[in-house]
Amino acid sequence: MSFIIREGTKEALEYIRKESLDIYNRLHSIEEDVKFVHLVHEAYSEHDIHFLPNLRCGAWYTDPEIAYDSPAYFKSTDGHFNNWSFNLRRANLHLLKLVAEREGIALVDSTRSGKRMPDALSKTIPIWCAVINRATKIRYPEVPYSWDTKLYTPPHVVSTQEHRAIELRLDEWAVSLANSSYGLPKLANPLRPMWITPSTSTFPSLPPSESRVFCPVICISASKQISDAIERRGGGFSYVQGSGDDHELWGVGLTPTIFWRHRKELLDAPRSELPDLVESLVRSPPPAESNKAPPTPILHLRGRILICALADLLFQPSGEIVQEDLTSYLLVTADQKPVDVERGETQPTQQNSDGRLLYLHVPSGKKGQYQFLQDILPRAMGFVGQELEQRRKVCIACETGKDVSVGIALAAAQKYFDDDGTLILEGPNAGNKQTIRTRLEWIVASRPQANPSRATLKRVNEYLLTPEEYARGR
Repeated sequence: MSFIIREGTKEALEYIRKESLDIYNRLHSIEEDVKFVHLVHEAYSEHDIHFLPNLRCGAWYTDPEIAYDSPAYFKSTDGHFNNWSFNLRRANLHLLKLVAEREGIALVDSTRSGKRMPDALSKTIPIWCAVINRATKIRYPEVPYSWDTKLYTPPHVVSTQEHRAIELRLDEWAVSLANSSYGLPKLANPLRPMWITPSTSTFPSLPPSESRVFCPVICISASKQISDAIERRGGGFSYVQGSGDDHELWGVGLTPTIFWRHRKELLDAPRSELPDLVESLVRSPPPAESNKAPPTPILHLRGRILICALADLLFQPSGEIVQEDLTSYLLVTADQKPVDVERGETQPTQQNSDGRLLYLHVPSGKKGQYQFLQDILPRAMGFVGQELEQRRKVCIACETGKDVSVGIALAAAQKYFDDDGTLILEGPNAGNKQTIRTRLEWIVASRPQANPSRATLKRVNEYLLTPEEYARGR
């Protein structure tokens, strides 16, 4: 009997798992949550507050028609229990300009079943608000004595014990921010988080901006909390909480950008036809008018180094890149056939006739990291140094414009620029962990979406800090 029960339970769980991964259920669940976000936007329309998705999940729920085109990246892991952090690599300080413009912002995110809101909204953003308020008081001692530096967390979501444990760390993080190279705009009022979920009976009211004593950071958790993994709907689908999360597991290549571009078509498709439609849309090239972000100049380096994603570059029909005058290009692509650096193999250098375009290939995994250190970084630095000496700018691009390209730009910023961001032509600049950290802050300040992996940063540190005489033995 117990065997039959276990088998029945196993089958039921497998059925629920398939239901939760079903793309039809996912897209229609997202649409239900989108309607809630629109409702919140309407409620605050008179305040004209910027609405932003918290990447990546929030992009599914925030209509580009109402979203401000600026990235916000608050990681839930920075709010996980006993892992609380204010990470200077994800400082999100560019959002303060938006706060100052409209006296507040709204951030959209979601979470999977069983939780009312993601840790990014309940803890990471409250930490961010409190740290900025405290760092502001350190940078600007003239702010009023009443300047609010308290930590605010949502009741019934964050326990009193956890709240107090986070409070003990705030001053440490605030001092780190105040002592960093980041610019910290002086806000009219301190930040204060507020929370809205589908179970919120009354949305928090905001007084007119001229009479506010704080700048609201409205945290919107888009999905309805459900006790079971799925919940039946009369519209012929099963509601899945936090459907936009981890879309690599269920989206078969679908992204928020494709969803919003073809939203009506996707939602009108019958369940049986939806997989084929998604496959077709994923394979279709983006429209010619698809927005390409221009390369980001690192302002502290006088714009001599730029970073972008490969997809943002302009290519001619022949496949050749459209080059800007006085700019050279270093493109790092994924290579399916890694070389064995330990055996002395190297990738053939691919350069155009005038030498201003260099392709480098780096595979993923441990082999790729070793190759990045031993082969890619040395050749990249040789190219960058040569082009800078020719008084050219250097644009560095990788698949995402967030990781490998940022690592190469970081190495170049340390090697060829002094602590004021002035180009050094006489010889490479020796540095230490603090100067490398400062240069990463310069990059993040100009390109907030920069998010180099720990592995990339470790290789860059090894490359820059290993004495010359030991470099061959790395």
